[in-house]
Amino acid sequence: MYALLLKVMFVLPPERIHHLAFGAMKLATRFAPGRWVTSKLLVAQEPTLATTVFGVDFPAPLGLAAGFDKDAEGADAWGPLGFGYAEIGTVTAQAQPGNPAPRLFRLPADRALINRMGFNNHGAEAAAAHLAGRRPGGVPIGANIGKTKVVEPQDAAGDYAISAKLLGPLADFVVVNVSSPNTPGLRDLQAVASLRPLLRAVLDSVSVPVLVKIAPDLSDEDIDAVADLAVELGLAGIVATNTTIRRDGLNTDPEAVAALGAGGLSGAPVAERSLEVLRRLYARVGDRLVLISVGGIETADQAFERILAGASLLQGYTGFIYGGPFWARRIHRGLAAKLRAHGYANLSEAVGAGHTARA
Repeated sequence: MYALLLKVMFVLPPERIHHLAFGAMKLATRFAPGRWVTSKLLVAQEPTLATTVFGVDFPAPLGLAAGFDKDAEGADAWGPLGFGYAEIGTVTAQAQPGNPAPRLFRLPADRALINRMGFNNHGAEAAAAHLAGRRPGGVPIGANIGKTKVVEPQDAAGDYAISAKLLGPLADFVVVNVSSPNTPGLRDLQAVASLRPLLRAVLDSVSVPVLVKIAPDLSDEDIDAVADLAVELGLAGIVATNTTIRRDGLNTDPEAVAALGAGGLSGAPVAERSLEVLRRLYARVGDRLVLISVGGIETADQAFERILAGASLLQGYTGFIYGGPFWARRIHRGLAAKLRAHGYANLSEAVGAGHTARA
């Protein structure tokens, strides 16, 4: 049924259908009866999936990745829709329109998306106002923060600190995004020399856990350097990975892909590299950092593989688009079944167990 609906939705421009679908989700969960019905349909009641990491209780490990709910307008919707948490943003200190449209493209043959949104959002003050109005008892919400486009790289630390001070007190954790390919010069901030003062500024601005989000296109040596820096500074964890600028191995016609232009590729094509980065990070830092794995997760088998590889939490965006409203429930139910089948009493027992097995 959803496959047919997806074909109908794909007739409309991607951003248009995004706004329509998001509006429907917010409407369905705005009032108590709607939230109750939605929760009954979409939430997997699996106690074995509950976990506590960096002092925050998560009812389930799969969360919505940043990029869908840029301004925290749907912060109360994601729990009833089956997610264990959500990451809002990316939010910048100043409101900005992002890049010119069209800036979001579908690759159905690859179950992928290309976006060059450019951190379009209404600014940290607007997102903070939405977070301040959250209903009590909802799932954890992380605030993903990025650099305002007009701010020079040398002033990035102060820019991030503004967002952190506004959003940190209202969020359960903060994610520092230095890995989007759609803001000029942003990925240069992943270099340790630039990243250290930026992360220190954010850490000094908040009392909640701070994580950093990295790109899949980093070299292995740079991944190690960021991991070591995260441990040195006392970060809570790393989100791995963001979208990729690579285009190799796609099923979509190369000329058609080239015609779409620049942007970050997400979805199934990112899965292999995202898993590689996760395994490398866990081998480097073990349980000293919480690792959140995102990139190409579509099935419960893949979710379980990420847990065994060292992920304490998972995220998805493109998988949700192609998988439909029951996607999070399917992942969670399948993951709980995998835990039972392999003799794990709870999720935390399985985190990183694949490394022990290979050893």
